[in-house]
Amino acid sequence: MSSTRLPGKVMKPILGRPMLYRQIERIQQSKEIDHLVVATSSSPEDDPIAKLCSEIGVEYFRGSLDDVLDRFYQTALIHLPEYVMRLTGDCPLFDPGLADEFVQFFLTGNYDYVSNAVESTYPDGLDMELLTFSTLESAWNNAKLLSEREHVTPFIKNHPDYFSIGCMKNTKDLSAMRWTVDEPEDYEFVCKIYSELYPENNYFTWNDILNYLERNPEIQKINSEFERNEGYRKSLMADKNENS
Repeated sequence: MSSTRLPGKVMKPILGRPMLYRQIERIQQSKEIDHLVVATSSSPEDDPIAKLCSEIGVEYFRGSLDDVLDRFYQTALIHLPEYVMRLTGDCPLFDPGLADEFVQFFLTGNYDYVSNAVESTYPDGLDMELLTFSTLESAWNNAKLLSEREHVTPFIKNHPDYFSIGCMKNTKDLSAMRWTVDEPEDYEFVCKIYSELYPENNYFTWNDILNYLERNPEIQKINSEFERNEGYRKSLMADKNENS
C-alpha cells in the first residue's frame, strides 16, 4: 500500500474488485502452486490487505515493511516448503498456465534458483522466481546490502558462483512490453485489458493479451514511456549512499 509512485495500488479496483484480488484469482488457477500466502507488512497502511485476505479466505503473513527478504523468509518458514515461488503483488496479468510451464522448467533442471527475468524476454508483469527453501535461507543468512534485503533475491543473482541459476526464456524478446502496475498509466493499461478480455473469459491468457494488442497497438502506448525495474535501481543507489 505504501508504493511511492502509485499509493494504494494493490487495492485499486479492476472491474469492481481490488487489483490484488484479481491477481489472486488468477494465481489460484495454477495447477502447480500448492499453497498461496500473501506476505504483507505489519504497517497499519497494509491493514486493508490483511482484511481482504481474511474476507476471501487466503492466508497472509505480516512482517517487516522494508526488509522484504526477512518477511518472505519468515512467511516460508511457517510451512517449510521444499520449493518457494515468489510473485509480486503488482502483476494482475499473471498467467497461471505460464507459471505451470515455469515450474516444470525448474524441476527438469538441477537449479537452486530460476527466474524468467534474469534475462528478460517476457513482458514486464509476468515475472516469476522459483527457488529451493535452502537457497532462500542462505540468502536470508548472508544478504547485507539494502537492495538485497528489500528485493529478496539479488543476493542469489549476485552469486552465480555459489548458486545454480536458470532462466526460462521466451522464443521472442517481448521485454519492452509493460504489463506491471507502478504508475497511473500502468493501471489505466491493465484496466483496459481487463475490460476488453475478462467479460468473455475470466482467465484470459497472456497470448490472448498479445493477440488483443496486435489488433489494438494504440493500447500499448498508454504506458510505454516507463523503464523496467526502476524500484531496484533506486535501491542500488541507496546501497551506494550508505557505503559512501
